[in-house]
Amino acid sequence: MRLSAAFALLSVGASALSIFSDDKQHAIAADDDLDVPGQSPLKFCEGDRSNDLITIDSVILTPNPPEAGQTLVIEATGTVKETIEEGAYVNLQVKYGYIRLINTQADLCTEIKNVDLECPIEKGKISIIKTVELPKEIPPGKYVVDADVYTADDERITCLTAKVDFARKSSFFDL
Repeated sequence: MRLSAAFALLSVGASALSIFSDDKQHAIAADDDLDVPGQSPLKFCEGDRSNDLITIDSVILTPNPPEAGQTLVIEATGTVKETIEEGAYVNLQVKYGYIRLINTQADLCTEIKNVDLECPIEKGKISIIKTVELPKEIPPGKYVVDADVYTADDERITCLTAKVDFARKSSFFDL
């Protein structure tokens, strides 16, 4: 999975940042303290979120959970409590099972362009709708994405995590 694809999914929750579920049977609703409101498998990281610079009101993924080879539509709303300036960054980690595929620090203002935003991200309400084409070549398996987002002054913007189990597509030849 490309860095920009992984970040686009998660960056919706960090301006609200994306994705992923352990349960293919039903969409996940916000019924737990860590669940991000809406219809997505996004969860907040454990810990105090009262000083986070973004409040996420809702993230809706269609389809939920995402599927390889499908178009994913991400709708997110929230409030930016303080203007986010150049120099903000995200510590991004993507794991496939126990294998770490990505472990990087990325410039938020560069990556946020994937959801059609630019820095500075002004204080106030924010709404994002983004379409992402998920490659059909995503290998089946469990993926975990963690994104911890900070300002240039190391103030936490938000922290999100998500899980998805991309199932093997059955075909005529699998019968």
